[in-house]
Amino acid sequence: MEQLKVDIDDLSAFFLVIETGSFARAADRLGTSKSIISRRVMRLEETLAARLLTRGAKGTQPTDVGQTYYERAREALAQLEAAGEAVAEAVSDVAGPIRLSGPLSFGVTHLARALSEFAAAYPRVELDISFDDHSVDLIGGGYDLAVRIGELADSSLVAKRIGKVHTVTVASPAYLDAYGRPEHPDDLSHHRGIHYTNVAPTVNWRYADGDGFKSYRINGIMRSDNGDMMLEAVKSGLGIARLPTFIASRAIQSGEVEAILKAYERPPVPMHAVMPPGRATTARVRALVSFLNLKFGTELL
Repeated sequence: MEQLKVDIDDLSAFFLVIETGSFARAADRLGTSKSIISRRVMRLEETLAARLLTRGAKGTQPTDVGQTYYERAREALAQLEAAGEAVAEAVSDVAGPIRLSGPLSFGVTHLARALSEFAAAYPRVELDISFDDHSVDLIGGGYDLAVRIGELADSSLVAKRIGKVHTVTVASPAYLDAYGRPEHPDDLSHHRGIHYTNVAPTVNWRYADGDGFKSYRINGIMRSDNGDMMLEAVKSGLGIARLPTFIASRAIQSGEVEAILKAYERPPVPMHAVMPPGRATTARVRALVSFLNLKFGTELL
């Protein structure tokens, strides 16, 4: 069956004629001419291939089919208007659900407390939180927002920088005593690496080299998709790893691991809030992004 394409202006003119009982009064209501109202109703009748109105001594009246169409179409238009009002409320009111994804380790150490504070500040927002070191499909998974660390690939998603994260190369004192301390990234070729599998390529680590950067290969002894697991392997003396400071800093302070190659580390990498385009306009998501930026934007994690 061919789908009918009804013009909303034609529909509105038809509604007003029925509700006012006159083409002239409908024209006055819309601030236009009677002839334009008549043309709109005629065009609607042509689209539907049905006579909707009759003129008589009592004025303009709907036909039986016109009355049925009016009742059903009016209900449908009311639902459309209600949907528009719901969207307007969502855009302006900090309320409703937010489905969020974030990295596991950062989520536990930093996001959990920040999100709890946000929930306390905005009690009408309902948070649905998932921590996972893998990048989720935001649109397919129905997510409103994801926190992602590192450079972003080009996509249709909306991204807002909310902070930056520093990376450090670490090894245990026992490992360095056994295998020697790398003084330059070139020395990594003689060492054992613990690689993070959620970035590619995992076996090449990039360090500052003059005004640019250079990749250095380090053979792997272990691979993991979780930074906390990697830190435990480093503590045990298994090898060398590159970790964000929000994972490694406590172990560095306690002396369980040491930061090495500090002079060659790259500048901090950005942390973004990433959103599907439609989600980025809602007040609740905008409020959360602003909150996270305020929380982490000036802090070197």
